[in-house]
Amino acid sequence: MKIPVLTIAGSDPSGGAGIQADLKALSANNVFAMSVLTSITAQNTCGVSSVFHLPTAVIDAQLDAIFSDISVRTIKTGMLATPNIIATVSHKLAAQNIEYLVVDPVMVAKGGHALLEEEGISSLKSQLCPQAFLLTPNIYEAQVLSGMRINTMADARAAAKIIFQLGCRHVLIKGGHFQEQPGTDLLYDGRFFRMYKGEYIQTHNTHGTGCTLASAIAAHLANGKPLADAIEAAKTYTTEAIRHGFTLGKGHGPTDHFYFL
Repeated sequence: MKIPVLTIAGSDPSGGAGIQADLKALSANNVFAMSVLTSITAQNTCGVSSVFHLPTAVIDAQLDAIFSDISVRTIKTGMLATPNIIATVSHKLAAQNIEYLVVDPVMVAKGGHALLEEEGISSLKSQLCPQAFLLTPNIYEAQVLSGMRINTMADARAAAKIIFQLGCRHVLIKGGHFQEQPGTDLLYDGRFFRMYKGEYIQTHNTHGTGCTLASAIAAHLANGKPLADAIEAAKTYTTEAIRHGFTLGKGHGPTDHFYFL
């Protein structure tokens, strides 16, 4: 039987990012993917044009429907756009026996549209980050969470230490936009750093890569891999998904989550 993994995130009707990317990445990495929707976006490969946040009562009811029926030990969160949504999700998760909570602190879409309200940043820091087994910010998100600029790997190490103080157990700063070592991710566990060097693939077809990597990590954790191995496997998977990405639409095309089929 496949292990169930839940993603809590917003939608992307073009299918490249958001909860659609999560479901694909989870399924491609051999778990049973479930979802709770938080926001509905109108977006495509060029950007986001409109966002509707579901009422918190509806989000709460979706979570109740899952937790009252299915035992879930691994959860990945994505777009949680408002303080109220963050509070609702955080409160519900705190009451569950969650072994692995992977928090992807989604803040801005690739096209530049804000996906987290300014007031929600402090809620994310104080309510959800302390519950996280793994926090997976990209460079921009790590700068917001740490309050410092990140230009070098030394900066990334300093930022990781600051972010770790929010209460999460591990921090993975995704380095797709590192100027110094592009494609290198940095993991910090409160004591030691580990670098995951990767191939930087020059392509515009990178829509949803952050969602994909975090979901793949969650899948491998659920299937019993230690964190270091889960990240390695997820990074390999995401790199190949990017390599096989394709042009769709007029902007940033998607990765191919099922490139191996």
